[in-house]
Amino acid sequence: MKWKQPLLSLKPYQPGRTIEEVKKQFGLEKIVKLASNENPFGCSPKAAAAIRNFSQVLSLYPDGYATKLREAVSRHLNVRPEQLIFGDGSDELIQIISRSLLHAETNTVMASGTFSQYKHNAIIEGSAIREIPLVNGAHDLPSMLEAIDEKTSVVWLCSPNNPTGVYIKREEIYSFLSKVPKDVLVVLDEAYYEYVQAEDYYDAITLVEEYQNLIVLRTFSKIYGLASLRVGYGIANEEIIKVLDPARPPFNVNALGQSAAAEAIQDQAFVNECKEENQKGLKQFYDFCDEHQLDYYPSQGNFILIDFKCDGNEVFQFLMERGYIIRSGVPLGFPTFVRVTVGSKEQNEGVISKMSEFLVAKATLS
Repeated sequence: MKWKQPLLSLKPYQPGRTIEEVKKQFGLEKIVKLASNENPFGCSPKAAAAIRNFSQVLSLYPDGYATKLREAVSRHLNVRPEQLIFGDGSDELIQIISRSLLHAETNTVMASGTFSQYKHNAIIEGSAIREIPLVNGAHDLPSMLEAIDEKTSVVWLCSPNNPTGVYIKREEIYSFLSKVPKDVLVVLDEAYYEYVQAEDYYDAITLVEEYQNLIVLRTFSKIYGLASLRVGYGIANEEIIKVLDPARPPFNVNALGQSAAAEAIQDQAFVNECKEENQKGLKQFYDFCDEHQLDYYPSQGNFILIDFKCDGNEVFQFLMERGYIIRSGVPLGFPTFVRVTVGSKEQNEGVISKMSEFLVAKATLS
């Protein structure tokens, strides 16, 4: 077979352990999954009703233009419908952008210690990759600017960043975008945007209007609680969308996902409730870390990255055997950390209790 060479050594994305898999392995009746930054409160009642009442004939293709969803998102964001592109999750939009702009004669700039799919797709397309280490969990924007040259095609920014939860401040993003060459696309991945509380966070819609080489990615998988339906979207000026759209697979967003997402985005009361509960949950983890003198990154997302100063896989295994699936920091580039999704109050209390047990066991052994 005449495979692309990078594929021969590239590993597929490694999802977290499933609940059923862990139940079977350890003989446990109850598992709490806090590994994939899903919403512990599910989805909006309006979205749930749309799913229950879904009646479209399954033998027919979905609306390839996602008309109803496009209108709902356009109205909510106050942008033109032509400024939107929809994907099978924002992961597919990352793939579409990479397919459209990256190849062997280009390079792409990203942080080292950010969402893995930027690099994954760049490798498949054969593009050179320039990774800039994070500074205190944040993008080093000045160094990223220095890495851009005439062959740079795409720059990837994740704000709040996954896995650290650190965000890019308003003055920083404006300064950065004003210096990026106009023929370089900046991708601003805002998967966790709805969780942000920081007062000096930027307004991405305003940025899109001001900078013609910017696309903002968002998703219905996180705070909207529709991860299994796979719906994401991008916001940019019409010219970017017009060029990207032919690279989008036809009928790529399923009909059920379109229907549920269109209702979900209209229920901002639910979103605000989840945002408030997330802040309470983060405080539970901050208090735990402060009590045990553990370093962590203050997060603007629905997760927290905690340094246990030992092999993250060891913490992961200990918790999994006791019914809690979290994410080891080893594959994320933070080998002594674990990333924990903020759950409900009870879920947080449970995993914190087991993390405390781990610390006691570790101290006893040493």
